[in-house]
Amino acid sequence: MRQLALICSLAALPMSLAAQYHVSHTFVVGGDGGWDYVVPDTTHHRLFVGRQTRVMVIDENDGRLVGEVKGINGAHGTAIDERSGHGFATSGDDSSIVMFDLATFGVLSRTHAAEDADAIIFDGASGRVFSFNGDAHSSTVIDPKTGRFIANIPLGGKPEYGASTGDGMVYANLTDKSEIVEIDARALKVVRRWKTAGCKQPVAMAVDRLHRRLFSGCRSGVMAVSDIARGTVVATVPIGMGTDGAAFDPRSGDAFASNADGTLTIIHRDGPDAYHVAQTIVTPTGSRNMGLDPVSHRVYVVSAQFGSTPAAPTPENPRRRPEMIPGSFSVLVIER
Repeated sequence: MRQLALICSLAALPMSLAAQYHVSHTFVVGGDGGWDYVVPDTTHHRLFVGRQTRVMVIDENDGRLVGEVKGINGAHGTAIDERSGHGFATSGDDSSIVMFDLATFGVLSRTHAAEDADAIIFDGASGRVFSFNGDAHSSTVIDPKTGRFIANIPLGGKPEYGASTGDGMVYANLTDKSEIVEIDARALKVVRRWKTAGCKQPVAMAVDRLHRRLFSGCRSGVMAVSDIARGTVVATVPIGMGTDGAAFDPRSGDAFASNADGTLTIIHRDGPDAYHVAQTIVTPTGSRNMGLDPVSHRVYVVSAQFGSTPAAPTPENPRRRPEMIPGSFSVLVIER
């Protein structure tokens, strides 16, 4: 009888408490250079990771390097359009967007965007690709079929990551203004903006399309949750410091923030405007980027090992960080 009562009490627990996340695998991938956005290809279960001079394509199941998109100068983000069979990578150092073949990873074209082309997303409702250009304070729009330039949209601040809600609206964090901008993806203009109250320097972004909520991971150590309809922040939840990645899993109702301080914060949705920190996972220091595959429900956090002392400063890089230990770049698989 006592055992039956225990089973019933466990069944009544929220999913976020009944089953804890853990690091199930660590894949050592290797390769030189720093990294940026981690973008899952949910159809083929691959990860696209920007690595300075190229985009690495990694098998989600075994960490095998499937291929690389080469010839990129300052790799940051990747966007995927399965309908056209094309991928898109930002090449920030030469202000361009590289279109490549999703099957062969061969470069097909290069389109001029704007200074500091950084994050990039595909919006299925409008059938367009949007890059977010930090220093240019703009978003470049291109046609995913041809790679043709369509427009540059002024944003009025420095964008970081963005998200599509699937209804023809695209959103982006403005890190220098602590704002969110709403872009009409068909009219190609900003139609609304609001402050991320309680959050400074919003960078990472994720979306809960069903409940119409945006999650902004902020460098001030919180995640701000916005109600899209009202255009206002309805909740802030503490996360680790130095965040640069966010995701939301609609099945579990969990949002994720990967942080440079060596934590992955997991936030559970309790109700329309109610959220709490369900779990904090320890990750290697510097593990600030992540991706979520909503089909497998696995989280992928990238990391590396670093030396104990910084490299000697140079006029070009006066504030040098410790150098990455060669071959140590890894992918952590986190799941229930």
